[in-house]
Amino acid sequence: MFRKTQHNRVFQDLVDQIQAAILDGRLKPGDKLPSQRDLVDMFQTSRASIREALRVLEQKGLIEVKLGVSGGAVIKTAGTESITADLTLLMQQQQVSYDHLAEFRESIEGDVAPMAARKAAASDIARLEVILVQAAACLKDDDHTPYDFIRMDIRLHIALAEITGNPVFVAVMKMIHETILGFYDRFTFRRRAVLEENYRDLGAIVAAVKAGRPEEAKKLALSHVGRFNRHMKNASHGPESQSPPNRTTPKN
Repeated sequence: MFRKTQHNRVFQDLVDQIQAAILDGRLKPGDKLPSQRDLVDMFQTSRASIREALRVLEQKGLIEVKLGVSGGAVIKTAGTESITADLTLLMQQQQVSYDHLAEFRESIEGDVAPMAARKAAASDIARLEVILVQAAACLKDDDHTPYDFIRMDIRLHIALAEITGNPVFVAVMKMIHETILGFYDRFTFRRRAVLEENYRDLGAIVAAVKAGRPEEAKKLALSHVGRFNRHMKNASHGPESQSPPNRTTPKN
């Protein structure tokens, strides 16, 4: 699978070869790379170069290095972690504002909802309705926290993106919600009235998707996102508004 490295570009050659094997499918998610000792023999290079290459591949999100006797470098399934981290960093450096993110979210969700209304099959509608039932249970059951409802809210938005059949929409939707999730857990987003308002919005959007009414779905989605953005803008005027919240990745 691998060839001896070029001595004048050892480090980059290691990264390029392993990355190419991952991207063209020779190495699949869950596959384990050979041990560092075996990689040294395969590439005819130093262990330091191998370690540096693995570090870069891990930073790119292509592998996960596990410790222990049964550990090693394992090929990862592609995720949104790296782009979400980059977006969060840009926001922390004030190169991207919450207004920028809000504007972008309106554009994306304004496209996703009507597309879902055009493409949704009966099984898709059933899935959305199950999520709504779970969201309602989170509001009614005292054992659930506001964060439990928020997870259902996010799951429904991602489900709408998945109905479109476009993986770019799915990836972007996950990135957006992972980035702004911390805001849900602060300020007005913990208030029951706001959560109930969100639930009514979600129910209306699902009803429009179920009825196959794309323009109505778009209008409702834009209204829902706009209301959230207003809450977010009001919240950002609080004492902690100078830096974005800590991000917690939702489990889908």
